[in-house]
Amino acid sequence: MSIPILILAAGSSRRMKGRDKLLMDVNGTTLLRHVVDRAVATGHPVFVTLPKGNAARQTALADMNVQIIEVSETDLGMAQSLRAGLQVISADYAGLLVALADMPDITSDDYICLINSFGGDPKGDIQRAASQGGTAGNPVLLPRWALNDLGELQGDAGARHLFRRHANRVHLVPLPDDRAITDLDTPADWAVWRDKTS
Repeated sequence: MSIPILILAAGSSRRMKGRDKLLMDVNGTTLLRHVVDRAVATGHPVFVTLPKGNAARQTALADMNVQIIEVSETDLGMAQSLRAGLQVISADYAGLLVALADMPDITSDDYICLINSFGGDPKGDIQRAASQGGTAGNPVLLPRWALNDLGELQGDAGARHLFRRHANRVHLVPLPDDRAITDLDTPADWAVWRDKTS
């Protein structure tokens, strides 16, 4: 089963005090390329939303086997990126795996785990990554029926209204440690993460 992976990377890093978090160093490359490379390694199609005209992020993904989706009006939040992705990705797919570009610990195996969980779910429920302790996080695999129910997307809430409306159809998929809830939004987040991984 081929499931496209949509990586949302059109945010403005406004909590980073002037730095672009997606261009910061992770293991000798940018965070953005690090995250996208792990998605590409799954062998599934990868789409990446970027702010329109952001040459630095475009350069970070140079020569990678991905389709870039340029997003205007990124100040409208994550919903704008999701809408842009849905306009480009074929309706033939059974679902869409939505990932965030600021989560450095998510691995190729984690993406595959979510895809396999979806493939083995006879009900076709939403597959949402969770920490080992059961806290819901990201990435999230949205089945086709859920993609058809995204009309209320707005701001940075992403697909949260789906999780509320269809709470009985959200299947949590535990990933090791805190991978599913570790994102790097602020300088403090980076400091904690670097201390933990050094």
